[in-house]
Amino acid sequence: MSPSVSHDRIQRVRGRMDELGVDALLLSLGADMPWLTGYRAMALERLTLLVVARHGDAVLLVPELEAPRVPDPGGAFTVRPWSESEDPFELTAGLVAAGGAASPGSKLAVSDRAWAGALLALQQRLPRSRWVASSSVTSALRAVKDEVEIAVLRAAARAADRVAAALQGGAIGLVGRTEKEVSTDIGTHLVAEGHDRVNFAIVGSGPNGASPHHEPGARRIGTGDVVVCDFGGELAIDGGTGYCSDITRTVVTGEPDPEVRDCYAVLLAAQQTGVAAARAGVPAQDVDAATRAVIVDAGLGERFIHRTGHGIGIEEHEDPYLVAGNEALLEVGHAFSVEPGIYLPGRFGMRLEDIVVVGSDGPEALNTVDRSLVVVEA
Repeated sequence: MSPSVSHDRIQRVRGRMDELGVDALLLSLGADMPWLTGYRAMALERLTLLVVARHGDAVLLVPELEAPRVPDPGGAFTVRPWSESEDPFELTAGLVAAGGAASPGSKLAVSDRAWAGALLALQQRLPRSRWVASSSVTSALRAVKDEVEIAVLRAAARAADRVAAALQGGAIGLVGRTEKEVSTDIGTHLVAEGHDRVNFAIVGSGPNGASPHHEPGARRIGTGDVVVCDFGGELAIDGGTGYCSDITRTVVTGEPDPEVRDCYAVLLAAQQTGVAAARAGVPAQDVDAATRAVIVDAGLGERFIHRTGHGIGIEEHEDPYLVAGNEALLEVGHAFSVEPGIYLPGRFGMRLEDIVVVGSDGPEALNTVDRSLVVVEA
């Protein structure tokens, strides 16, 4: 990440802090820190914390032994390594005070994914403060992707597409193999296609496909099985911050029976309807409603048991969420999944998922690999 991008994002965050009356932002584990600095903290017992007060320099407190991993901030923020003999929580309290954010009733926003131990220690040092989640400041900003972020998401989606194409083309064997073996093979392909790490590779065959987050196990895939494959990872370009892919394709190992084909026709129509509805100015819940209506009209509404989609970026799941009750309007730059599913317990399941970005001219599906019900003989 360039220092100019980091500086611009920090300034935007400060503007949001002004709007919400947040006096300081304290970021540890989670996606906010890498989004602002390009640095992802290791999940250690030693505290790494980015302190952004409304006034003064942003300061990254980092364990001394981790400091060499921090990219050059170029003036966007200050790096303050702390030694093993120092108390990083006391240092944090000092930085908050120096930024004018330690008075009684000061409002401090802390990482949603901060460890409880770290939060309790911070509260002990800053007992007169009020605490809120950092997402109240950052999520709406992070949800709107810029051109660079969309380029990385697009690259991640294309890499995932190549893995899905290999699956549909029979290059990833299914029949006679366990779900776990297939999952491992998909992960290997993700890395080979450019992902830096694998986040998940769900493989649910036969009745296991009716469990949306099935853990791949010892079941061997047989002929005639419906197989749900939902996978994704993290990909970075030129050493930058990694962004996530997430795709689902359902295949059949042999000619599907008419019920499977009929259900899949409904699923495909629902997914296409959802993608088409994802336009700027549309409430997020309306995309869910449009997608769900197709499945409900086919008499399968009770078999669609989850929301239509989730935002994606540095994190696999982030704002905006396409779910009933979310009245937030979609904006140009929002990126999210559209992934309806139909699940018949004890029999089979199916899901179809693409990552979609809202553009000024309408939705762009970043995944473009075949969406039909592909028959795989291998």
